[in-house]
This record gives sequence, structure tokens and C-alpha cells, in this order.
Amino acid sequence: MNETKKMRSIARNINRSWVAGLFAAFLLFDILAAGLTIGGWCYFQETKTGAEFSLKTPRHFETIDADQIPEEHQGYAQRSKRWILIPFQDTMIRAQYVYEDSSGKKQTVYAGKFLIFSWRCLALIILIQLLSLLSDMLTGSRKARRQLAPLYEMTQKAKELTDAAAFDESKFHDLEDAISQISPTGPDARLQTGDTELEGLEQAVNSLLDRMRQSYQQQARFVSDASHELRTPIAVIQGYANMLDRWGKEDEKILAESIDAIKSESDHMKKLVEQLLFLARGDSGRTKLTMEEFSLRETIKEVFDESVMIDSDHYYHLKESEDLKITGDAAMVKQAARILVDNAAKYTPAGADIVLQVKKNEKNHPCFVVQDEGIGIAAGDVSHVFERFFRADPARGRDSGGTGLGLSIAKWIVDRHGGYFQVLSREEIGTRITVCFPQNPH
Repeated sequence: MNETKKMRSIARNINRSWVAGLFAAFLLFDILAAGLTIGGWCYFQETKTGAEFSLKTPRHFETIDADQIPEEHQGYAQRSKRWILIPFQDTMIRAQYVYEDSSGKKQTVYAGKFLIFSWRCLALIILIQLLSLLSDMLTGSRKARRQLAPLYEMTQKAKELTDAAAFDESKFHDLEDAISQISPTGPDARLQTGDTELEGLEQAVNSLLDRMRQSYQQQARFVSDASHELRTPIAVIQGYANMLDRWGKEDEKILAESIDAIKSESDHMKKLVEQLLFLARGDSGRTKLTMEEFSLRETIKEVFDESVMIDSDHYYHLKESEDLKITGDAAMVKQAARILVDNAAKYTPAGADIVLQVKKNEKNHPCFVVQDEGIGIAAGDVSHVFERFFRADPARGRDSGGTGLGLSIAKWIVDRHGGYFQVLSREEIGTRITVCFPQNPH
């Protein structure tokens, strides 16, 4: 019974707040309607002869004697007294509007008829509003209770379920012991309590463990691969340094060979470290993108011009396309495109063609395409080419100057732009990589 009274009290409070808000809204509406109606009438009276309306013009309403009402309105003034009387009617019927025209001459306009008509219209609106407020006051609480009834039933049911549930503290201790025995890096680490009531929680924890284990394995593989990639140039540099120390100081041929090898390996190691730092900053969220609208066609054209200038071993072609605009970091998108073009040049024989193009794909997404006539990628390796340090075959090794990180960097950039890749490749025929950005082109 107390709960029922409490719900009724809440319903009454809600209804009072609703009625108060509705009253305030009606009052504001009436004030604005009256002000706009009178202001509009004054504007019309001052401008109907072609004069300009000015807020600085002196104007006011004043009352006149009954015998000063214009003759054409005397009949209306007499008839209005036989109608339903409204407050201030006697004053309004004798009102006139006074203003100065552009020459400074005072002009008067009889306003009684307008004011009486407007006041009666407003009184009718107020009467309708009062009836609406009265109806809400009488029936609003009942409506509020009907609206609150489902919520009240849910509250009661939740309370019943809570009271009926048995609190078994030992289950939480068993769960705590099972969690404490789990090793996240263990190959078969699983949470198992044997309690069917905790089955949903077990699945959630095991799913989290699987993701942690996968992340740990990827991190371990990445560190191992990075160490291996760095170990090779260091070993080469150390080998040539030892050779110079032993007998290469006087042998100009060995000296030149050693210097060239050390410079080459140093450049390779510098490039590798820079790429590792880029990926590390990206994974930690420290690489910030400057998102702005730019022309994808102009960006790809810049990459095309640079490639033609620095690579004379291949024939570059830029297909004509419409000017598609996307929102993103122009410098980052250009870097991704340059990585794909460099990759195509590494694995395409000299004298072959490399084609660049900007277009819309079948989903109407703006894209850019890099197509080569290189050695191609095996079908089973296509899904792995964007993994860090992945190389499809020995031909894609350090001899070609690659680090195995370029495509990973390109994928990171495209992923941060919400884009995706479409890869089509045939061995000994070539590869076509399409990068798409799922946003509406302008």
C-alpha cells in the first residue's frame, strides 16, 4: 500500500510540473502573439501610405472621449457595448494610435476597433488554454500513473528477483581462486569453475585470454623478427670492420668494398629503425593525423611525378580520372601511395609498366590503384602481405632493399582513415592493389 501511495505522489508531482510548464508556455505564447499583432498593425498603419517605418519614430496609444470617435466607427462602438463585455473594453473602444510621419507631423489613427477585435481573439485563446490546463490538472495524474505502471511493475519484479536470489559467497571465492591460477601466456590457459551459473562469465574471461594470448604472440613475433632484421646489418658491419682491422687498411679494393658495404647496411638499418619507430608510435597512439579535405587525384599525381623523376627503369602511366576529394591526412595518404609504388618498382622487371589511377569502385567509394607487371604474389600469401616482416618468397628479401615493414605501414595509414585494400595478383603476371576510402566523394 505504501508503494501505491508513493507512485501516486510521484504521478502528482510529475503532473504539477507538466501543468506549470504548460502554463509558462501558454503565457509566453500569449505575450508574443499580442506583441507581434500590435507591432504588425502599427507597422501597416505607418507604411500603408508609402512611408518608411523607423523604430526611432515617436509613437504611442492614447484614449479619447467617446464623442471624438470617428463617425465611421461610431456604429461599431455602440454595437460593441451590446456584445459580451470583456475587461478594459470601455478603454480600448476609445483608443487611438499617435505617431509622427517623416516630416515630423503628428498623425492619428483610430485603434479601438482593432484592439477590441484582437483582445476578444486573445481572450478566446486564453479560454481554450485555461480549459486545457484544467483538463490536465484533473486527468494528468491518472495519465502519469498509467505511464509509470510498466516501470513500477519492472521495479517490483526486480525486487522480487533480488529477494529470491540466494547469495552464495563461496562461488565468488571459487571464481577468485580459478582466476588467480591462470597464466595469460600459457598455451592452454582457460577459466573453468564447473558452475553453470558462472558459464557466461567464464566465456567472457576466456575470450579475453584468447585476445591477450594472440596479442602477446604477435608482440613476441614482432620483437623476434625486428631483432633478426637488426642482427643481420650489425653482423655485416662488424664483419667488414674486423676485416679492415686485420688486413684491409692497406688494400684499397678491400677498403672501398668495406666502406660501400658499411654505408649500405647503415642505410638499411636506419630505414628499418625509422619504420619500427613509426609503427611503435602508431600503436601507442602518439601519431596524430591532420584530417582535412583534399584532392585524391592531385595527391596521386604528385606521387606519379616523383616516381617518373627518380625511377628511369620503368614506364609509369597515370590514367585520366575525375577529381575525387576525401577527408584525411594528405601527407599520410601520399606516404601510403608512395610505399605501394616503391613496392611495385622493386618487384617489376626493368622496362615494364606501372599504372596509377584514381577512380570509384563498385561501392561508389573513392579509390586509388597501383598496378604493376611484376613477379606477382601466390594466392595463399595474399592475405599475409600486410603482416609485419612477412615476405612471400626469397625474392622478396633484403637483396631488393626491403625491410618487410612498408606494406604494414601502408595498412596502418589506410586503417586509420577507415579505408580498405583490394588485392588482385597472379604470379609472373603482376599485382593490382586498390586502396579505397568509404566516404562520399565530392
